[in-house]
Amino acid sequence: MRASLIAVVLALFAVSAHAFPPPCSWGQVFEDRNGNGVRDTGEPGLPGIKVSNGIDIAITDARGEYNLEYIDGRTIFIIKPAGYDLAVRRDGLPARWRNLQYHAGPALKYGGIPQRQPDCTHFALRPKPAGQAELDVLLFADSQTSSVEDVDYYWRDIVQPLVGKHGAALGLTLGDVTNDDLSLYPEILRTTMSLQVPWLFIPGNHDLDFDAASDEESLRTFRHHLGPDTFAWEEEAATFIGLDDVIYQPGKSPAYFGGLREDQFAFLKAYLPTVRKDRLLVIGVHIPFYEPGARGFRPQDRERLFALLKDFPHVLLLSGHTHTQRHWYHDASTGWQGLAPLHEYNVGAACGAYWSGVKDAEGIPDTTMADGTPNGYARLRVRAGGEYALSWHPARVTDDSGIGLHAPRVLRKGAYPAWGVFANVYMGDADTRVEYRVDGGAWKPMKRVEQPDPRLLVENMRDDVADALRGYDRSPEAEASQHLWRGALPTDLAEGEHAVEVRAFDRWRGEQSARTSYRLQIAEP
Repeated sequence: MRASLIAVVLALFAVSAHAFPPPCSWGQVFEDRNGNGVRDTGEPGLPGIKVSNGIDIAITDARGEYNLEYIDGRTIFIIKPAGYDLAVRRDGLPARWRNLQYHAGPALKYGGIPQRQPDCTHFALRPKPAGQAELDVLLFADSQTSSVEDVDYYWRDIVQPLVGKHGAALGLTLGDVTNDDLSLYPEILRTTMSLQVPWLFIPGNHDLDFDAASDEESLRTFRHHLGPDTFAWEEEAATFIGLDDVIYQPGKSPAYFGGLREDQFAFLKAYLPTVRKDRLLVIGVHIPFYEPGARGFRPQDRERLFALLKDFPHVLLLSGHTHTQRHWYHDASTGWQGLAPLHEYNVGAACGAYWSGVKDAEGIPDTTMADGTPNGYARLRVRAGGEYALSWHPARVTDDSGIGLHAPRVLRKGAYPAWGVFANVYMGDADTRVEYRVDGGAWKPMKRVEQPDPRLLVENMRDDVADALRGYDRSPEAEASQHLWRGALPTDLAEGEHAVEVRAFDRWRGEQSARTSYRLQIAEP
């Protein structure tokens, strides 16, 4: 009788195990010699490769095998090592992650992470050909599409001009991929991947599942389409770490603020000791580390992160979110204790001012940002030893000087010289040298001023006096720019046209120049 009971129990257990297979916490990383993404006979496992669930890090053994604790609802991802490429998914993204969802997740408007039967997660790597000494990276921030029309603007304004021409080896988007409509992810992904380069996405505050009950559940749809919200990626010249820094607070005001989670600190503490210090370490987020206020970055989290980074000699911070552009240098006042100031580049928005403003002949909005920076994208070029260079590229422009000029068209000859030429040097900071001259004369220094860009003020006034809307949304209200310079225009010259030249000495690109003119007219009282 007892033997029969044991047999029944074992049979029930076997049925239960068959119906509900145990989650797999084991996987392989292998050399994908034929590039098909599947481990075939003769393709060896790769030892020493790091795989993570966003908290812990496992390192593959001599057979290329790893073990990680199975946590339902989390994402397993490989930390791509330098010298290798990953297999490519059908959507064009690198096959670097897998979402674990054995039990049904929360019901979300945009789908979240689909439920699936658990199986083991394998990653395919293939050796890269010996590359160039310099790593070239495309940097996008805030494509922020609200509709298929916006995706079309993003395609024609930002992506299409780069297709087949960019020469970059990697791409990175710094959040707000969409503007709350997460159903647009497939469209914007299809558009971005036409650039045919491995692309990494960091989430922003407009990439959230706003019907999620907690911060922990708020990036499920993002992770399903675009990958892990915490990740690392290694190249020979640089290591990249992407971090979701949007803390969602459902039902509270503000609905979010900047900061990091405890699981992210656990990942950083496990990963950073393995990172080489002789190459650049890039930390990418959405909300800037310097952002103050209730929705700004939590100071205690910034200090904890900076403490983990202080012994790295080559660090660059990248952020988005502001729809303006500036450089920030962290010091003790923001918790940085390193030997030299820590550079943060707050990247301008691909969508500029949310695809606003008057449309041009091609039907694309002007969308200049509130600080006078035109919409566009940035490039990061990294060299051996931690050196890097940054540049900003306005969308579809033939003049890539990085300087926007504004000057009055006409002044009265002999008038008091109260009017000036303004130079918006998009990549400028407080130390940038900017000079001007008139009619080929002596170069004179321009004065840095923190005030709105007059070019955008003109658009604001045109919107104000118009009897009807000039576009779907008017240009943003101009705000003080951090990279604007002024030089007074002389009025004691001859009547007629006068040429104005401006030159700026860019930290990375050297001397850049732009030209404009104004006219002196004789007038009687």
